Amino acid sequence: MRTNLDVFEEQARRASQQGVQILVFPEDGIHGFNFSRSSISSYLETVPDPRLESWNPCTQPGRYNNTDVLQRLSCMARCYSLYLVANMASLQPCPASTDPPTCPPDGRWQFNTDVVFSSDGQLVARYHKQNLYFEKAFDVPPSPELITFDTPFAGRFGVLTCFDLMFREPAVGLVERGVRQLVYPTAWMNQLPLLAAAQFQRAFSLGAGVTVLAANVRSDVLGMTGSGIFTPASALAHHHSFQGQPEEGRLLVARVPVLDPLWSGAEEEAAGGEVEDVGGDGSFWSVVESRHCKQEENNCLDSMASTPSPSPRPVTSSSPTFHSSMMYDLFTFARLPAVKGQLRVCQGTLCCYLQYRRSQPGGGELYALGAFAGTHTVNGRYALQVCALVRCAGQKATSCGQEVVEAESKMDFVLSGRFETPHVYPSLVVSGVKLEQPRHLDIKPTGTVTMAHSNMAAGLVTACLYGRMYHLDRV
Repeated sequence: MRTNLDVFEEQARRASQQGVQILVFPEDGIHGFNFSRSSISSYLETVPDPRLESWNPCTQPGRYNNTDVLQRLSCMARCYSLYLVANMASLQPCPASTDPPTCPPDGRWQFNTDVVFSSDGQLVARYHKQNLYFEKAFDVPPSPELITFDTPFAGRFGVLTCFDLMFREPAVGLVERGVRQLVYPTAWMNQLPLLAAAQFQRAFSLGAGVTVLAANVRSDVLGMTGSGIFTPASALAHHHSFQGQPEEGRLLVARVPVLDPLWSGAEEEAAGGEVEDVGGDGSFWSVVESRHCKQEENNCLDSMASTPSPSPRPVTSSSPTFHSSMMYDLFTFARLPAVKGQLRVCQGTLCCYLQYRRSQPGGGELYALGAFAGTHTVNGRYALQVCALVRCAGQKATSCGQEVVEAESKMDFVLSGRFETPHVYPSLVVSGVKLEQPRHLDIKPTGTVTMAHSNMAAGLVTACLYGRMYHLDRV
């Protein structure tokens, strides 16, 4: 643990030299993985609620016993004059009035905990992870937490951890309360073609209209990699490592526009920051400008003039459909049969539409358009509506949906669907697990979402509209 904290200290020093104002470290980056409830006990520290008491562990180390990690992190933030976000293991005794069924037998809660320190070392936020992912050492908090903190250089940030990004609370709850900037420690296991770490971080940023500062663990054995700094307008910095590459950390630094609508102009001028217009209406989609073609292109597949019109009626594809498993879900697919054309694939009430033209065909690469409407039940339970254009791993239909990281075929396309949820997260992944910004994104009140792209820098791996049906998660 001390070795990991030494690494944190070195990264904080390097960040400070580059003028960084807020630094986010990964989930589990201090204590590691695979603990039982008892084996993690020596790593647990008491983290008081900063909403109830003011405490600076660096300057007031004697207030609580056994707070070595908190003191070290606090002093890092203070020494290098930056806001610091880290993840650690904490304990909290159950209050005497707690209903016994909600209190563990040992009389205490153990939480996966994010802590935030201000640039003078003050503890300013504490968040207990709500959506655990096979974490036997930790408890789900008695009630969901929506935690924010304020900074002098960018206003308000919300806090969430790893698997939280897949569920309504706290992610959507924070956004619906006007939070436009999120700090996000994670230990995410990559799952292409739809849920690579940086891919979904970017998708949530774009779909929810928020900035995400995401720090992921790097581990070949666990398939963990992928961090980034994302705004709705751009993937400012992101990194994805591959199996066999050195397992060393990567410090990502970027100048980030301020999205907090309540951040004052006086503070902006004092900090030398930038403000990005998010529409001002507080709506979930306010950052997305309807029917906009990036870089004022004239084509966007002929300015969307011939975009297929989504229909709720069950219809068949112009290409024969087949079923194949993708991410443990049984998708309905149709092959892309030619260099250009149109496809329509439906599953249940969801219909997905594709207009495409291969601008640089790859050597026999097979692509397919897939649709899924149902509940994912493997390693988590959550309801989905998904439209996805994917490169298949081989020439057989059964290879569609398997993990692919490289592709040669570049493609101009318009992908759309009519969703029964406003929560749709678009992603575009090209060869080498690089992210590209869609040149057009259109969200209509009817539920129709359209993503268009052209002039790719590399071959297409995945183009996806990932709809979350939060209201059906517990049905």
